[in-house]
Amino acid sequence: MTSPTALPVAPLTDAEVRVLREDFPLLTNSPSVYLDSGATSQKPLAVLDAERSFYLHRNAAVHRGAHALAVEATDAYEEARRVVAGFVGGTERELVWTSNATEAINLITYSFSNASAGRGEDAAARFRLGPGDEIVTTEAEHHANLIPWQELAARTGATLRWIPVDDAGLLDHEAARQVIGERTRVVAFSHVSNVTGAITDVADLVGLAREVGALTVLDACQSVPHLPVDLPALGVDFAVFSGHKMLGPTGIGALWGRAELLDAMPPFLTGGSMITKVTMESARYLPAPTRFEAGTQRISQAVALAAAVEYLQVIGMERVAAHERALGQRLAAGLAQLEGVRLIGPAPGTERVGLAAVDVAGVHAHDVGQVLDVAGVAVRVGHHCAQPLHRALGLTASTRASAYLYNTTEDVDRFLTELAGVRTYFRVGSTR
Repeated sequence: MTSPTALPVAPLTDAEVRVLREDFPLLTNSPSVYLDSGATSQKPLAVLDAERSFYLHRNAAVHRGAHALAVEATDAYEEARRVVAGFVGGTERELVWTSNATEAINLITYSFSNASAGRGEDAAARFRLGPGDEIVTTEAEHHANLIPWQELAARTGATLRWIPVDDAGLLDHEAARQVIGERTRVVAFSHVSNVTGAITDVADLVGLAREVGALTVLDACQSVPHLPVDLPALGVDFAVFSGHKMLGPTGIGALWGRAELLDAMPPFLTGGSMITKVTMESARYLPAPTRFEAGTQRISQAVALAAAVEYLQVIGMERVAAHERALGQRLAAGLAQLEGVRLIGPAPGTERVGLAAVDVAGVHAHDVGQVLDVAGVAVRVGHHCAQPLHRALGLTASTRASAYLYNTTEDVDRFLTELAGVRTYFRVGSTR
């Protein structure tokens, strides 16, 4: 008996989105169209209420004290870890709380640096880098997944190499086969570009890394909020993401890593709560994830992030992804029709998330953003913390519209309408 063919998941309808928007106080109280979720998302009441409820009813230090309130706080904190880890296919042992994805990447690089300096047990040897070793990243990376690797190379004497992009800003996978080689120890890359909206062929890069025994680090900031993501199934060794981009609060992010790797890594930050024994001469550390969570933690933020995950799960990430795929295609198709507007990244009809960046001929991105802002459309302008990518495209800045589950087709159309008038406003490209 054959299995039935899976039916395609239907995108959210505009009517459904309007109902969802009632959960977002800022959106219901503002006439503006918010198309800057790639930078930070808006927060539903469920998330705001979860953080407030924690402070009202369970506020205490976690993993300290034996009184009932401390136990309740610890239970809430660890339950949040279970919920968020499960959202990306992991377990509690594999999820480390951080302040954001940037800190998570720095945690990895500083741990590798400590291992390279001889810290850690014998198992930490696999993280040691030195002259002759190579770290590979890509020309499309957010600075947060580039600069920490630059610094690690500088501290250890390793060489930093990168996979280039093509004329559309997409990764050159053929070139990747030349860049990733027998000296490669780490390959770090983004799942989804925060500039082009392109979805990386993770399996291809993971396969190339595995052939040479290199570790893989995935920047999942633009994928975990928008796509169904199973990190163990993707085959990566580490991944990072931020709460504030996925309906959660600021000040909370996560590092996911294979448990055996996390346990072998030397700590990054040190202090209380992550130790088993301390003498005046030395200290011994707990297993992961606790060994990476020194000091008082982001307790209420973790609880609120778990509430954000539960909100997304009720809607269903397949539907979220289908909705954003439809908005992304509407964006790309509409932008391709505008005279003097260069769409960056995948062409219309090619897979992308609900994000698109453009260059408007003759008008600086900051001026484009100002005109749109006056018209009530909020977008991101600048280099989006990706200067090398913009430089490769011959640009200093671009204008980016990024949608989320609370955006409608009407929002996209309003953006396209207002953008279409920008060159006329500045009298660029006219026949006069």
